[in-house]
Amino acid sequence: QVLLVESGGGLVQAGVSLRLSCVASGRSFRSSGMAWFRQAPGKEREFVAATSYSGAITYYQDSVSGRFTISRDNAKNTVYLQMNSLKPEDTSVYYCANLRRDCSDYGCYVAPSNYDSWGQGTQVTVSS
Repeated sequence: QVLLVESGGGLVQAGVSLRLSCVASGRSFRSSGMAWFRQAPGKEREFVAATSYSGAITYYQDSVSGRFTISRDNAKNTVYLQMNSLKPEDTSVYYCANLRRDCSDYGCYVAPSNYDSWGQGTQVTVSS
């Protein structure tokens, strides 16, 4: 498994940007897809964005497409989530996750059951 540590969350006003980082330890990071999920109080964990092991393929939830960008730096064992034009409905705990299998389509990447390592989460709060 891979150990994941997120950072970069905070309390911000609507319209601003934040960049989340997730640093991974473990040799499998560079050969694994990665994703960001989020969970708001009283709601289920939901998919936000994913990237293939190389970073060449990315997927986004419709509500963040065009505002959020997932990227990775395999030399630094880090995956990022650049979040622009933040909205109050983006308020959640954000988690990064390591894919435990090969995926070739969106349906595979969005399923939490396909991930076997999760970070502790970082809180993002967006005020209106």
